[in-house]
Amino acid sequence: MDIEVLGAPRVTENGVPITAPTPESRHVLAVLAACPDRVVPASVLADELARRVPPEHAHAALHTAVRRLRERFAEALGTGSVRTPETVLSTRPGGYLLDTGGGRCDVREFEREAGAGYRAMGRGDAAQAAARLRRALDLWTGPVLDGIDAGTWLRRRIACLDADRLSVLGQWVEAELALGRHRELRLALAGLRGAGACRPGDAYLAALHRAEARVEAVRTARPARGLTLSCGART
Repeated sequence: MDIEVLGAPRVTENGVPITAPTPESRHVLAVLAACPDRVVPASVLADELARRVPPEHAHAALHTAVRRLRERFAEALGTGSVRTPETVLSTRPGGYLLDTGGGRCDVREFEREAGAGYRAMGRGDAAQAAARLRRALDLWTGPVLDGIDAGTWLRRRIACLDADRLSVLGQWVEAELALGRHRELRLALAGLRGAGACRPGDAYLAALHRAEARVEAVRTARPARGLTLSCGART
């Protein structure tokens, strides 16, 4: 199973995109995809669905959504697969788990690239840090779970990912500045701002603007310092 949530949510099983048949099942799939290979409590899923159905019907809506998602997984798996709909979307004590089967997950890739970038920055390898951190940023194709009307729990999960993204952006800018790539960085930031991977007015867009201002400040300050030193040398 391949999962993408750093943008519009997308789940693919056995090469087949899983299209949730109802808004409720789409929402359940999005919540599970946000925490793959981990048990999500049924109470959390029901609370998320309470935004769409009366609270007293939320658990029934959850059971229906899980059943319909398993029907979609059954279609994708076909015959002869060792995986079954019940193991792909499994019932666990207290909740449900979406089993990736070792497949690709963009959040895990983001965390891996970001971690490598931070470690490189810590040992003073700005070039490696810049490359890995940029790879992490490039995994985002839009706002997290774009198009999903998140409830309280899912908003917290989205906020955590957004905060991680802002941290990576800041470290990437510092790595590029350490390498003296002012012009390239300005162009790259403009590209990120125009790539449609953020909503107008959100924190990431504001951070991009701040980063552009910082790059310009550093770029204009350095020649001034150089001029002062050279004048002092002549006297």
